[in-house]
Amino acid sequence: AASKSIRPFRSSEEYLEAMKEDLAEWFNTLYDLDIQVDTFLESLETGCHLCRHANNVNRIALDFQQRHPEVAAHMRVPQNEVVFQAKNVVPGSFIARDNVSNFIQWCRQDLGIQDVLMFETNDLVLKKNEKNFVLCLLEVARRGSKFGMLAPMLIQMEEEIEEEMRDQMAYGALGTRQESRDPQAPAYPSRARPIALCDLKNLDELVREILGCCSCPSQFPLVKVSEGKYKVGDSSTLIFVRVLRSHVMVRVGGGWDTLEHYLDKHDPCRCSS
Repeated sequence: AASKSIRPFRSSEEYLEAMKEDLAEWFNTLYDLDIQVDTFLESLETGCHLCRHANNVNRIALDFQQRHPEVAAHMRVPQNEVVFQAKNVVPGSFIARDNVSNFIQWCRQDLGIQDVLMFETNDLVLKKNEKNFVLCLLEVARRGSKFGMLAPMLIQMEEEIEEEMRDQMAYGALGTRQESRDPQAPAYPSRARPIALCDLKNLDELVREILGCCSCPSQFPLVKVSEGKYKVGDSSTLIFVRVLRSHVMVRVGGGWDTLEHYLDKHDPCRCSS
C-alpha cells in the first residue's frame, strides 16, 4: 500500500534524509568535519572516519568502565582496537573495503549489533543499501551514548521519550513530566551538550499542516493527548512525535519514521490513493 502513496518518493525517502542530516551534523560536531547530506555516503566510503569513531567509542567506553565499574558490569563494553589505513585511501579500493570490513566486524563482535541493523561492505562502497548503513550508524551512536558520548538529536529525543515513559509507569500520570533521574547519576555529554534544533513552527501546527494535506470529508484521526503525544486512528495507539529541523518525526517501535510516511502507511485514504 505504501508504494501506491500519493507522495511515494518524497515521503518514503524523507526519513532517510532526516537521519542522514542528523548523522552528518553529529559527525561534524564530534570530529570538526564538513560532511554534507548530499554526499554523506561518499564522505564515509573509505571507512577512515568510521574506524576512527569506533576506536573513539572504545576509548570512552573503557573510561566509563573505570569510572562506573558496577554499571559497566551489566553492559557490553567494546575493547578491540579497529586497525585501519588512513592515508591516501582511494574510494572503492581494496584498502577502503578492508577499512569498512574492519568497522563492520567491530560492530558485530564488539557491539553485538543485530543483523537486521547491519550493513555489508558493498552496501556502502557500491551504495547498494543506504538504509541499513544509516540504521547501523544510528545504532552505533545509540550504544556510544550509553557510555557518555555526544548523541545525534534523534538519540537524544529517544532518551527523552524513554524517560517520559518511565515517568508514566512510575507515577501513573499520562502526559505529566516528572523528574525521576537519580541526582547522583553522571551528566553525560549527550544530555549536557544537545544539538540545537531549527524548527520555525510549533509541533501541533506542523502536525495539523501535514494532516491538512488530506481533503477527505472524514480525515484520519490524530488526536493530541499532550505535548508531543498523539492518539492514532480509531484505536488507543499512542505515538510520540518530535520535530527534527524541517522534519516531523514519529517514534515507531525501536526506530523513527516521518509523520508523512507514517500516514501514507496507516491512513486508509492515503494507502488506497
